[in-house]
Amino acid sequence: MKKSTKVVLIIVGLAVAIQFVPYGRDHYNPPVIKEPRWDSPRTKALFDRACADCHSNRTRWPAYANVAPISWLVTHDVEEGREHFNVSLWGVQKKNKGDEAAKEVEEGEMPMAIYTLMHLEARLSDEEKKALIEGLRKTFGSEESKED
Repeated sequence: MKKSTKVVLIIVGLAVAIQFVPYGRDHYNPPVIKEPRWDSPRTKALFDRACADCHSNRTRWPAYANVAPISWLVTHDVEEGREHFNVSLWGVQKKNKGDEAAKEVEEGEMPMAIYTLMHLEARLSDEEKKALIEGLRKTFGSEESKED
């Protein structure tokens, strides 16, 4: 057997084997306990489009989230996003960081580039980004919005 054939068989074997790793296959969406009072339907719609998959309990799990190792990354990002800031646990989650949400979007930290690469609908125009930032400030009552 050729060396290149062996290499291909090993790669295929590893790709199949990693599918049996249990992490990344549990696509659980816990119940929504309580959401913030959104300042407008538009803010909620923009948030749902660009942020909710990682920052709520209403994650839309795409088909590629079932294939390791991509499923590991997706699951990790959702778990981390929910832990950091989850609008589905508003008032319940100890460390809600709503006041930081607008800043993260404004600085281009959110939505993450890897997310917008795979979710074209999460790419916001400059006008939509500005509207989302303003809406997040109003919704979450950041210090910046109190000064306006």
